[in-house]
Amino acid sequence: MRASQRSQRSRRPGAGAGGHPAGNLPLELNAFVGRSAELSQLGTALDAARLVTVTGPGGVGKSRLAARAAAGSRPRDGVWLVELAAVRDPELVEYAVVEALGLTDHTSRPPRRVLLEHLAERRVLLVVDGFEHLVDACASLVGDLLRRSAGLRVLAVGRRPLSVDGERVFPLAPLSEPEAAELFADRAAAGAPQFALDDGNRADVHEICRRLDGVPLAVELAAGRLRALSPAQLLARLDDRFRLLTGGGRDMLPRHRTLRTAIGWSHELCTPRERLLWARLSVFAGPFDLEAVEYVCGGGGLRPDNILDVLGELLAQSVVTREETPAGARYRMLDTVRSYGADWLEAMGDAARLRRRHRDWYLGLATWGELDWFSPRQREVAARVEAELPNLRHALEHCLSEPDGGHLGQYLAGTLWYYWVGCGRLSEGRHWLERSVGLETGHERSRLKALWVLGYVAVLQGDSVPALAALDECRQRAELSGNATALAYAEHRTGCLALVTDDMLRAETLLRSALERYHEIGELNSNVLMGQVELGMALAFQGDLPGAVRLCEEVRRVCVDHGERWALAYALYVLAYAAWTEGDLPGARRLLAECLDTTHVFHDLLGTVLAVELLALVTVSEGDAGEAAVLQGSAASMWPSVGLPLFGSAHYNAPHELCEATAREQLGDERYEECVRAGARLGLRAAVGRALGHSRQRAPGTSCGQRGGAVPPDMREPAASPTHRGGEATG
Repeated sequence: MRASQRSQRSRRPGAGAGGHPAGNLPLELNAFVGRSAELSQLGTALDAARLVTVTGPGGVGKSRLAARAAAGSRPRDGVWLVELAAVRDPELVEYAVVEALGLTDHTSRPPRRVLLEHLAERRVLLVVDGFEHLVDACASLVGDLLRRSAGLRVLAVGRRPLSVDGERVFPLAPLSEPEAAELFADRAAAGAPQFALDDGNRADVHEICRRLDGVPLAVELAAGRLRALSPAQLLARLDDRFRLLTGGGRDMLPRHRTLRTAIGWSHELCTPRERLLWARLSVFAGPFDLEAVEYVCGGGGLRPDNILDVLGELLAQSVVTREETPAGARYRMLDTVRSYGADWLEAMGDAARLRRRHRDWYLGLATWGELDWFSPRQREVAARVEAELPNLRHALEHCLSEPDGGHLGQYLAGTLWYYWVGCGRLSEGRHWLERSVGLETGHERSRLKALWVLGYVAVLQGDSVPALAALDECRQRAELSGNATALAYAEHRTGCLALVTDDMLRAETLLRSALERYHEIGELNSNVLMGQVELGMALAFQGDLPGAVRLCEEVRRVCVDHGERWALAYALYVLAYAAWTEGDLPGARRLLAECLDTTHVFHDLLGTVLAVELLALVTVSEGDAGEAAVLQGSAASMWPSVGLPLFGSAHYNAPHELCEATAREQLGDERYEECVRAGARLGLRAAVGRALGHSRQRAPGTSCGQRGGAVPPDMREPAASPTHRGGEATG
C-alpha cells in the first residue's frame, strides 16, 4: 500500500500520529484496509527486537503497514520517519536522518556524531523507508546508532534486509483476495462515487484482484480506472495487457513481474501525451510544482499550455499525486511509477536532454531565490527552497558528475549561500561546496563564488584553517582576474574571520574596506548588511557602543525598506544589548522577541540561542531569577549544536556570568541548578515558545527601573575566539 501512503497523506512536523508529543509521522487520510494479522505480528516483532526490517517487492504495502505499526507505538521521544527514496548519494544518508529528526547543527561535527549525541539519552522509534539503493551506507549508520544508543529502535522498510546484527526480517506478502477486493472497492469509490461493490460486479472485481496477485499498488492503479471503465471492461483490458506485458527475466520474482505488468497496463491505457508526460516527469526527485513541469517537460509533443490538462489526467489515474506544502500545491510520483517512466524515457533516447532541462530549471530557481532573498519574499524563498531540496540535490549531483557541468555545480552551490547560511544548512552546504571547488573547470567566476561561500561557511563553523585557505585563494584569483565583486566578498569574509578570532583592529580595517568596495560596485543585499552588523560588533568590542548602534540602526532602516528579516534579526540583537545597558528593559525584551521570532522561523540556531541568552540577562534584571535560570538551561542545551558555548568569548560570557551570579545569589545554588535542569529538558520548540510567551506577557508593563545592580561588561576588554571549533559568527 505504498501508493496510498504517499499519495494520501498530510505532514504535521513535530507531532507524530496517535498523539505523540514528537515526531513527523504522516497522518492517514484514507482507510487502512486489511492487514490486521500482519499488524499484530509486526507489533510483536517490534517489542522483541530493536531492528525490524519489513521486506517485500515494490508496491506490496510495506510503507503503509510500517507507518500504521509505528503509529501504534509510543516511545517517549516520538516516532520519526526518514524517507530515503529521493536520496542518491550515500554520503547524504546521515544528512537525511539529521533533517528528518528536525536537528539544526551549525558546527563542523560529522552528522553521525550529531545523531549519536542527540539519540544518546532518548527513546525513539526511527522508521527508515526506501533504503534499498543505499543499503551499505544505511546499514553502517543504523548499526552504529543501535550499538551506541540504547533507547533507539529502528523499523526499516525496503526490498531487501539491511543484514545488520540483531535484525529481525518481516517479509510482507500481497493482500488476500478478499482484502484486495475491499481495498479496490474503497479506492474506486473515492474516485468514482457512483461505484459500489455489489452482486453485479463482485465476481469481476475479485477476478481483477486475483489477476493482479493482490499487490496493493496494482489494485489501486486498477481502481483508479473506474472513472472511465466498468469492472467488466477493465477486466477485459487487463487480460489483454497481461499477455502483452509479461517482460522481465526469468530470474525476476513473479510479483515483480506482476507489478510491472500492472503498471505497464496502466501505462498502455494512457494517451500518447499522458505517456510522454509520465516519462518526462521521472526526471524529478521528490515533489515538484506546475511551473517546473511546464518548463522541464514542455515542447516536443507537449505544449506548455496543455501540460495542466495532461497532468490532471495523470492525477486522476493515481500516476501522480498532489499534496499541500508551505510552498503551495506540489506533485509527486510514486517511486515504482517514476522508475517505470524513467525506463521509458531512456528507451526514447530523451533522458539526457530532460536532465539538462531539469538542471537548468533549478539553476534558475536558485538564482531567483538569491535575488528575492533581499526582499519581502524572504520567507517564501526559504519555504520554496526547502520544498525543492531533493531536486536541488539532484541538480547539484548532475552538474558535478557531468564532464562539462562542473562550473554549473560551482555556481549552483555558491548561489545557494542564502539557504546554507540563512536556513541552518551549513554542513550540507559545505559538502557540496567542497566537492565543487575540487574541480578545475576553467570558469573563474563560478569558482570564485564557490570559494568565498565555502570560506564563509567554514568561518561560521569555526573551522578557521580551511576558511582562510578558501578565502585567500579567492582573493588571489580575484585580483589576478580583476573580479571586483569576488574580491569584496573575500575581503568581507576574511574580516569576519578576524572578528571571530579576536583581531578587532584587522576586522575593522577589512570590514570597512569591504563595505567601501560594495559601495563602489553598487552591491546591496543581505551580505552587505551583515557586513555592517559585523563592523558594529567590532566597534562594540573596542568600546564604541554608540558607533555600533548607529550602524545597526542604519541596517534596521534598510531592512525595513526592503522587507529583509534575516539580517535585521542580528541588528536587533545588538540594539537589544544596547537597550539593556541603558536600563530600557521593556525595549530590550521587545527587540529580542522580534529577533527570536525571526531566527526561529528561518531555523537559524545561532541567532536563536544568542537571543535566549540575552533574554535570560534581561529577565534576571527584571527580578525573575528563576525564569532567567530556566532560559540559561535551555540555551545550554542548544549550544552543542552550534559550537563552543558563547564562542568562548569574554564579551559574550560576561552577560551570561553576570546573569548566573545574580540568579544564584537570589535563588541559592540548589534552586538555581534545579531551574537550569528544567530549562535543559525543554526542546527547542518549547524553549522558544516559552521565551516568546514570557516576552509578550512582560513587555507592555515591565518597569525601566532597577536592574539589580547589573553593570554591562567593559566592551574594551579583549575577547576570546567567538567561533573556536564550531561556533557561528553573526550572519
